[in-house]
Amino acid sequence: MIFEHLDTYGHEQVVFCHNKDVGLKAIIAIHNTVLGPALGGTRMWPYESEQDALNDVLRLSRGMTYKNAVAGLNIGGGKAVIIGDPATDKSEALFRAFGQFVESLGGRYITAEDVGIDVNDMEYVYRETQFVTGVHQVHGGSGDPSPFTAYGTLQGLLAALNRKFGNEDVGNYSYAVQGLGHVGIEFVKLLKERGAKIFVTDINKERVERAVSEYGAEAVGLDEIYDVDADVYSPCALGGTVNEKTLPRLKSKIICGAANNQLANNAIGDEVEKRGILYAPDYAVNAGGVMNVSLEIDGYNRERAMRMMRTIYHNLTRIFEIAERDGIPTYRAADRLAEERIEVIGKLKLPLGRAQPRFQGRIRGGS
Repeated sequence: MIFEHLDTYGHEQVVFCHNKDVGLKAIIAIHNTVLGPALGGTRMWPYESEQDALNDVLRLSRGMTYKNAVAGLNIGGGKAVIIGDPATDKSEALFRAFGQFVESLGGRYITAEDVGIDVNDMEYVYRETQFVTGVHQVHGGSGDPSPFTAYGTLQGLLAALNRKFGNEDVGNYSYAVQGLGHVGIEFVKLLKERGAKIFVTDINKERVERAVSEYGAEAVGLDEIYDVDADVYSPCALGGTVNEKTLPRLKSKIICGAANNQLANNAIGDEVEKRGILYAPDYAVNAGGVMNVSLEIDGYNRERAMRMMRTIYHNLTRIFEIAERDGIPTYRAADRLAEERIEVIGKLKLPLGRAQPRFQGRIRGGS
């Protein structure tokens, strides 16, 4: 079954990482390195089964290939998952053991933060390998990528508003934001600064209370978010929330958020198109975080990072143009843009081989 999965998704390499002494069970999936070393975050999650963890890392790593390609980055796609509860199972030894597995790949995979992981966890990984991005600024890194992901999501939203309504006035519209993690709450903040009406929900009541008290959002129930009469549905938590059950309930004219894999399947993407809802492809919209951390490879510069975030607007505009030109849904147009770039760059001959990541300006050692 594993090799059937690899055939389906087209992965180059999958590594199972196990250290019984520290309780580490992890999977690293390298999907494609045509454009460069595979870069993608590590997710820690209490998966119900090892098969669920494998399915997730294969799906997520493939998504990173497409995300990085559309973003115009010279990096490939990969991802890692650690099986465990981030609230109870974290330890220095676990993350350092994971860092040793990352180091063993010699730069083919570069890790970063994802769901359940923060910059403090990456500090431990960084003690064992240089192939880490999103490390603290004291080490010459970029720190938490969440604000950049949120700002990039805003750029994608502006492109979607312009496409659907002919203007970019965020404050003229209402938003149903699902998920108030690091990225979601930053996105709510950006919407509030522009005078938007915001509805929010999250499994964490404290996060909801913060959005209500600090940003004037209106709280709704976890299931009620799909029934809100908002112009834009913004999923910012886990994937698959646009599905057979929820899509008929959505009143939004645009789907644009920071979550990965928002569409449950391709058939749902086709149905979104039929219903006249403009879908801003998730991996093009939420590329701000990976754009930001990718700059650590050549030496991080925040001003350059902010300029790079604004290219997300143009990437989305290009995707919308391809969709109209070829008569296809926007999710297929995003894939087409990514695949065309990978194919073209893949034809280039590199006689001297591909150089290893440099990580200029980075400082290793204790914190």
